[in-house]
Amino acid sequence: MAWRVNRSPSLTHLWVAPGNYGTGSIASNLNTGSSIDDLTAAARRVSADLVVVGPEAPLADGLADALAAMGIPVFGPTQAAARLESSKSFAREVIREAGAPNPDFAVFCEESEALEFLRSNSGPRVVKADGLAAGKGVTVCHDESEAAMAVRAAMSGRAFGEAGARVLLEERLEGREVSVFALCDGEHISPLVAACDYKRLNDGDQGPNTGGMGSFSPPGFWTPELCAEVERTIMRPVVTTMAEKGTPYRGVLYAGLMLTADGPKVLEFNCRFGDPETQTLMPRLVSDPLELMLACHEGKLDRVDMQWNDRQYVGVVMASGGYPDNYDTGFEIAGLEERDVDTAEGPVFSAGVAAGPSGRPVTSGGRVLTVVGGGGSIEEARERAYDKVMEISFQGAHWRKDIGLTA
Repeated sequence: MAWRVNRSPSLTHLWVAPGNYGTGSIASNLNTGSSIDDLTAAARRVSADLVVVGPEAPLADGLADALAAMGIPVFGPTQAAARLESSKSFAREVIREAGAPNPDFAVFCEESEALEFLRSNSGPRVVKADGLAAGKGVTVCHDESEAAMAVRAAMSGRAFGEAGARVLLEERLEGREVSVFALCDGEHISPLVAACDYKRLNDGDQGPNTGGMGSFSPPGFWTPELCAEVERTIMRPVVTTMAEKGTPYRGVLYAGLMLTADGPKVLEFNCRFGDPETQTLMPRLVSDPLELMLACHEGKLDRVDMQWNDRQYVGVVMASGGYPDNYDTGFEIAGLEERDVDTAEGPVFSAGVAAGPSGRPVTSGGRVLTVVGGGGSIEEARERAYDKVMEISFQGAHWRKDIGLTA
C-alpha cells in the first residue's frame, strides 16, 4: 500500500509507522510504538492529511475512531464496523441479516457444548476462533476427531489466546476460494476486484496454514457475470445492513468466498486489504489511491472513477526456514539490494526485513519478502516472479513453487 501511495500524483510526503527496510527506500519511517496513543501522536506530530491503516489489529482497537476524534481523515473502518473481522460471530449475524449466502454455523462459549454439538452433528466442519488470530485461527477438519482436537486447542488450550475463548463450528464448504475486494464509503461501493491466495506452507496445498504464501490476480474464472452476482448478493447487501445497524462501513471490505455448486458463499470478511493479495492488487490499480481513500472518508466514492488494469500479477512469498513455527532471524539477504523495488512490472516487497549492523538487509520475521512478477499472461507473470526469486537468497529460505499454476 505504501508503494502504491508513493506513486500517487497527489502525494506530498509519505510516512510509514513503524516501517521496515523496504519502506525506508520510498518513505520516511516513523520510530513509534503500536498503541493507539503512539499512532495518533505520530499522526499529529507529522500533521498528517490522511492516515491509511493497513493491518486489522489497530482498526479493531479503535484507531480510526481516535483519529476521527482528532479531526484527522482516515482510511479504515471504525472499531464497531471492524467487528466484521474481529468477531466472526458478529460477521455471521450480519451476513444472515443481509440475506447473503452463508454456510450453516453454530457459536459456542463452552468447550463441552461445542464437543457435544460435534458428537450430535456428523459431517466435516471448520473450526474458527471468534477473535483475531493473525490469519491462523481457522482449522479445516475432515471428521469429528479432528474438529474436537481443534476445539480443545482453541478453547482450553488457548492456542490463539483470548481469540479462541469463543469458537464457531461451520459447515465445511467445497469449491474454489477467491478473495474479493471493494472500497466503501458507508453507502457506495467501488467496482469489485478479485485475487487468489495460497494459505498452506507447501506445494499442492500441503502443510500447516500460514498467513499466506503467495497470490495472483486476476483469476481466470473471475467473469463479469460472477462479479455482478457477488456484488448483488453479498457486497451491497452487507454494506447496506451495516449502515442500517448504525455502523456504516468505510474503507476496504474483503470477502473471502467459496464458489460452491450452489453459488458463492461467504467464508469470512476482513476489514483491510489481504496479505499477500495486496501485493498483486496494487500494481493493477490505475486510479489515484489517495483520491479514492479520501472519497471513502468523505462519503463521495460515487464521484470518483476506480479502474484496474487487466495485466496478470503473481506474488511469491519467501519465508524463513521453520515458519510458521519456530524460526531464526538475522540472516543477510543477498540479491535484494540489486533489485529495482519500485517497478510496476514486478516490485519486491519487504515484510520481515530490517537493516543489519552493516546496513545491509537481514531477515527479521517469518514471511520475509513477497516477490512479484507482472505480464500479459499468467505464465509470463509466473516466469518473471520466479526468475527474481532465484536471484535472491538467505539462509533457510523457503517458498512454494506452484503459485499461479491454478489460475
